[in-house]
Formats: sequence, C-alpha cells, structure tokens
Amino acid sequence: MNIEDIKKGVKDPTAALREVNKFYHTRGRQHSYYPHGTDIFAHEDWDNLIILDACRYDAFKDQITMDGTLEKRTSRGGMSPEFVRGNFSNKRLYDVVYISANEWFAQLQNEINAEVHQFVNLQIDHLDLADVSVRPETVTEQALRIAEDYPDKRLIVHYMQPHQPYIGPTGQEHFELSPGLIETLRKSDEITDELLWRAYRENLDIVLNYAEELISELTGKTVITSDHGELLGECVFPIPVKTYGHFDGLYVDELIDVPWFVCDYSERKTVRPEAPVTDEGNVNADAVEDRLRQLGYKI
Repeated sequence: MNIEDIKKGVKDPTAALREVNKFYHTRGRQHSYYPHGTDIFAHEDWDNLIILDACRYDAFKDQITMDGTLEKRTSRGGMSPEFVRGNFSNKRLYDVVYISANEWFAQLQNEINAEVHQFVNLQIDHLDLADVSVRPETVTEQALRIAEDYPDKRLIVHYMQPHQPYIGPTGQEHFELSPGLIETLRKSDEITDELLWRAYRENLDIVLNYAEELISELTGKTVITSDHGELLGECVFPIPVKTYGHFDGLYVDELIDVPWFVCDYSERKTVRPEAPVTDEGNVNADAVEDRLRQLGYKI
C-alpha cells in the first residue's frame, strides 16, 4: 500500500477497505499476477481458446448449454492486466494468432516481452462507439475470417462480454454508459443487485450464442474460459465490504474461479509455428490507453 492508495482511501472509504483486503490477499508483496493460477500455455492443451471477459464460473455453469465437459480453473489474475502478464510474459508463441476485443495485450506486449504469430486488435477498426466496446457478433465474424486465413495456427479469441457495457434489454433500459461498473452504479440509486445480475446474465447469454456460432465452424479442440470473474455485490474478505467489479491483487473465488469448458471435438489441428507477422496491435499508445480508460481501467 502506497501514498496514492491512502489518498484514494480518504476520498472513498470503500476503496480504502478494498486496498486493505488487497494487501491481505497479496500478503503485502507486489505481484504482477496471481502466481498460483493456471498457465494457459504451459499447463493446458487446446487448439482454440475462447476467452469470455469477466465471466464468473458459477454464472457460466448455470447458463452453458453446449455439448462438452465443464471444469474449473484458477485464473492468474483478478483483472485482465494480471491475466496477460501471468500467461504471456517472456513467451514466444509463434503458433498462436490472438484475435481480441480487449486491448491489454497491445498495451503490455513490449513491457512483458511477449510475442505471438499475430495479434489482431479489434478495437482499431471495429469499436462500437455506442457501446464503447466491440460487439460479440463482430468478434465472431472476424474470428471466422482469421480462422480461414490461418488453418495451421492455434487461435485465441477474446470476447469483451459479459464484461460491461451491458448490451441486453436490461442493460439498455437501466444502465447508463459509464467508465467502469462502479461509476455506473454510482450514477443510479435504482440499480439493485438483482437488476445487475440480470443484466450480467443477459450479456453472458448473448456472447455464448455468438461463441457457439464460432465454435461450430472451428477445427480442433476448443476450450471456453475467462481471464477473470466479476464481483456483483459480494462481501469480500477479510474486511467484509460489499464489492463490485474486478481488481488486481484481490484473489477471491468470484474473481479467480473461471470456467474451463472443453467442447466436444472429433479431430485436432496440425499446428505449425512461424515467425511473427506485422503486429496489428502496435498502434498509438495514447489511443490504446484512452480506450482502456473508457472501459473504466486506470492506466
């Protein structure tokens, strides 16, 4: 905990209590990610990895209807930057094409010394300004195009949902577009936890429908997982403070328990590593940071 955390706590007592809880979970040490989580490359076997952003294990378990086997994994982070650092740092993944509606890999790639065969940053040309996000149907459309272009590469496809903005009917009716879930809730006293859960579940249903459309066209062993979960009003520990959203250094079950759903498959890909191609994610850093701020991240 540093002086900036203390200043933040003076202005926002809830944030101060959250920082104390984070201090407990990290044992006061500065981790760049949760070291006890699963390494998606070293520990797991897959041809296509579908990442649903901020997808809780319990919600996924209740709502998944596809054929396959559901297991649980522990994420390497409570938010996307930790997930990226914990899985990609110092790796040369020349057999991987990463298609993403989440820009954290682009933001951190040089810092963490990571390379993939190609990173396709969907925020550049496919950002929906009305939602401040990339819609799931766009991710599916672009992933199908990339899959045809790279039949001999492993694919990571990172959807932005069920992370807010909430694009279902409940979200459209009750939730203002704001930078981050906490800011959204501050703007309205009428949003209950029940309403929040409904909007979240609608987002998850929407993205699962588009993910299923993609998976039906992919070759190989496909797994659905998440980078981290989401707090939707649970009391975290050791100080029982009601918490919303997702945070680095806060390693509670709602944030680090993620689905690992192995879809039924009949054949595997033949994968061939090749030197990286021009990185589409290598764009103006200020532009990347601005879009991340719009989603509520502090850069």
